[in-house]
This record gives sequence, structure tokens and C-alpha cells, in this order.
Amino acid sequence: MDSAGAVLRAVLDHGPVARSSVARATRLSAASISGVATSLLSRGLIREAPEAAGRPGIGRPTVPLEIDAEAVAVIGVHIAVPHATVALLDLRGRVIEQQREPHAGRDPASVLDRLAERIGRLRRRRRVLGVGVATGGWVDAVTGTVVEHPALGWRAVPVAATLSKATRLPVRVDSNSRALLRAEQLFGAVAGRARQSAVHLFVGNVVDVAFATGGVVHQGPRSAAGAVAHLGVEGCTERCSCGRTGCLQAAVSEQTLVRRSGAPDLLALVAAAQGGDARALSLFHERARLVGRAAALLLDLFDPEVLVVAEAGANRIPACLATLRAEITAWSTAGADVAQVVRPTSFPTTVLAVAGGAVALDHVYAQPLSPADT
Repeated sequence: MDSAGAVLRAVLDHGPVARSSVARATRLSAASISGVATSLLSRGLIREAPEAAGRPGIGRPTVPLEIDAEAVAVIGVHIAVPHATVALLDLRGRVIEQQREPHAGRDPASVLDRLAERIGRLRRRRRVLGVGVATGGWVDAVTGTVVEHPALGWRAVPVAATLSKATRLPVRVDSNSRALLRAEQLFGAVAGRARQSAVHLFVGNVVDVAFATGGVVHQGPRSAAGAVAHLGVEGCTERCSCGRTGCLQAAVSEQTLVRRSGAPDLLALVAAAQGGDARALSLFHERARLVGRAAALLLDLFDPEVLVVAEAGANRIPACLATLRAEITAWSTAGADVAQVVRPTSFPTTVLAVAGGAVALDHVYAQPLSPADT
């Protein structure tokens, strides 16, 4: 994070906030704050908020600064196995508009061509700073490449380069959990704790993990950190996309859950469970127990300040969150206060849109004055 990023983050965290308070929070000089604030104002990233100023006193009045949630936006893209989500997000990570569309085909060319069309339509709504893409599998965030996504059948797909060429916008790509962990650090309900140390476990059609210490999300030298999809699950006979049976991802994936339930899709299954359907609730509780055992292993391995779980049952059905926490308590030996440490995602109804948006917003908040790079 550069000095402009530090200022923008301070305004996000504390705004509406006086320039003098930003100087104290960032330990930058008043002159530096003045110069950076002028640049951020000119780019539409922050605004002066005279309506939030206190009562006038002696001397020149102080006009607070806050994030400008109206001037600019980012586009977030999430590529799931059955569908893709495209969304417009403001600088506070709030979803302005989102659209989910099933894939007409899963080959990279058709998926990315269609995404470029959808991005082109959505960008007309507001000045767009960039595009973030989140997906599962092995993602090289440095090159913007999906190295391997077995569930989609993708290998070595240059997602960032392809979409950037088609849209003429800067495009960044990362994995589900790394993206969502950054969202938690920026905008989450426990952002302060997540910046100290955190683990994020994403459970959808794919399963992946991210971890961070000191505010830095670990990538690994090959951008392969967080691969837990193929942890063994005792007694599981589901066949995984890797060709083996008994993998965690095969046991708890949305496809497995929907197939076993007979529901048309996951949203319908969640609605049934929320309505008290016994079969739907049983499946989500079973899934929560399996996810809880994996989460207990992560809790013992990393001992984080917070462990965030993005899983439909735990995020939307309180009883499933209780089951998840109970299973972690039973299997973990770390002695953590599970109720305090294990948290559901801060974005239960917009998790896919926020994942994509966070990839772009993370760069905005790190280097807000850097030139757009396409």
C-alpha cells in the first residue's frame, strides 16, 4: 500500500473524517495529506462532506472527507461452474446491480466472450475503474491466469489478458477465498480483526482457502496457496473432478447437494431449508458437519484471529451455523473461543458479486493514484 492508499483506507475506516485525523492515522504530514486528498478528490474517490462538519469555531472551518460512493465504481465478475455473475460495486464494496446468467457453454472462449459483452453493457452505468474476476481452482493472480480449474475443464486460460483486450479496462483475477478475504479486510463486519490474522474458507461448487497475517494475504510462490479441495473425507464415495473418490470438494459441493436433494438449484434448496423442509435441512446440517471438521483443522493449523466461512447453510440458516461451530469445537484442539473466532461471511446474499469486486477494489485501495493499466 502506498501513501495515497493509506490515506484512502483511513477515509474508508474513519470517514467522514478531518484531514488532521487522517494525518494522525497515517503518520503523514499535513502537507502530504493535503496533496494526496486533492488528487483523490479530483479522481472522484473521495468527497468533501460539509454536512458532516461540526459547529464552526475559531479559524478556518474543517470540512471532513469521506469515500465518494457515487462518482466511480468497479465491475466484479464471478465465474462459477454453472453460471457467471457480473456486478457493479461502489467504493464501499456495496453491490449496485448484479446479474447471474447460466453458461451457454463452458469452454473459455464462449464464457469470456459473453462476459465481455455483459461488462460492456454494465459499464455504461458509471465511470468504471477496473474489473475484478474471482473463480475457483488454481489461479495465478500475478499473470491473471486460471492455471487449472478441473470442474470447468479449464487449463492455462489467460482470463485477465482476454477480458482486458475485449473491454479495454484493467482486469485482475484471483481465487474465491483470496478475493473474499480481502473483502473482509476492507469492508467486513470484523475488518479490524481480519487485518491482524485471518483464514477464509469458501465452500461452493469448489472449495478453497486463503490466509493472511499482518494484513497480507498469502499467495505462495506459484500462487497456489489454499488448495484444500482434495482433503480426504472418511466414508465419502462421491467421485471428484480429479478422478478420485472421497475428496472434500466432492463431498460438500453445491452440485452434490443439489443432486442429492432433487432441487432445481442451490437457491431453491436454501429456500426450502429456510421454510423448514426436513430433507433440505438434513443435507445442510450434514454439510455443516463436514465443513466444520475441515475448519477445525484450519483453526488448529493457523490459530487465526478470525476464521470466516462462506457456505450457504452457515450464512443463511442460523441452526447450520450452530452445527458448524459445534463440529469445530468437537474436533479442534486449539482452545479457541469458537463463537468469537468462527464467523459467517459478511456478504451472505452478495458473496459472488463481492468476490469479483474485491479483486478490483483491493488494487484501488492499495494504489489509488496509479495509472490505469490495461
